[in-house]
Amino acid sequence: MRFRATVVTAPEFDLPDYKNIPVQLPDTKVSDAEVEAALERLRDQAADFVDVTGRGLQMSDFAVLDFEGSIDTKPISEIAPETSKNLQGGKKFWLHMAPDNFLPKFCQQLVAQEPGETRLVIVNFPDDFPVKQLAGKKADYAVTLREIKEKILAPVDDVLAAKLIPGKTLVELRQMIEHDVEHAKEHDVERAKESQIMKYLHERIQFEVPPALLQNETRRALAELVQRNRERGITDEMLKEKEKELIDGAAGLAAHRLKTNFILHRVAEREKIQVTKEDVDRQIRQEAARYDVSPEKMRKELRQQDALDDIADQILLGKTLDFLKANVSVEQSEKPVSVEEKL
Repeated sequence: MRFRATVVTAPEFDLPDYKNIPVQLPDTKVSDAEVEAALERLRDQAADFVDVTGRGLQMSDFAVLDFEGSIDTKPISEIAPETSKNLQGGKKFWLHMAPDNFLPKFCQQLVAQEPGETRLVIVNFPDDFPVKQLAGKKADYAVTLREIKEKILAPVDDVLAAKLIPGKTLVELRQMIEHDVEHAKEHDVERAKESQIMKYLHERIQFEVPPALLQNETRRALAELVQRNRERGITDEMLKEKEKELIDGAAGLAAHRLKTNFILHRVAEREKIQVTKEDVDRQIRQEAARYDVSPEKMRKELRQQDALDDIADQILLGKTLDFLKANVSVEQSEKPVSVEEKL
């Protein structure tokens, strides 16, 4: 859980009773079915792909393709240069043959294609397709099939276990999987606890976030959202089309962060929760290890960026949240608990 907002002016508000906040948490016990499902995912990842000869392409095969798309003879790479390369075309592109995979009705038009054969595949992009230059357009794809591959799953036995984790038997692998699933569940429980605590406090505390602070944090949140979308392959043109939606989302995220920040600072003040030099030193060592630098160098860089106070502030908020989590009233729930992304 990360907090980046900086408290400048604390608004006036009263804290509700924040001890024994009721939270519903799922059981962290791992079932046999969950272990088997995780094992099956690992088995799928370890699958081998073998060449298929003597027949044409079928659904469930994996096709290795060269293809290029165009609209009215003009390459899609020129029409929409910023869109995903996979929409433009590619070399040695692996495609899992499934009815709803990739582009509309793309796979269906490749059934029975032979290696070395080139086909014209027609794709009608829907009117609401996210790439504006392609929305509502008919595209032609010249598709040459290089190879046909079939996925072969290994038997679930000690050989598979050793392939996944050298030196381990199937029994040991299942034990490791059970431990990992349990650990993931415990992490989810902590996230769910944090989410429910802050939801409880947000619903019972009302105040206006200082406008200047909200503006600065909104700007920061917007930059994060834009960067996150770019990393997902969203083009600047598509981001521009969703500008209002992004700004509104950033403003909501910023308000939520700042309110959380103010609430936790008030609880810390009342409970006399403090940050020690040892706390800061420990955090600096952890950051240094993450970036593979010495603690001394990390401290120097943080000091140069005037970020040492931010480190101490994050530690304080984290310790306050830990205090609140240690004082909840837990009710067991059989249903998975929803964890809010905003936290």
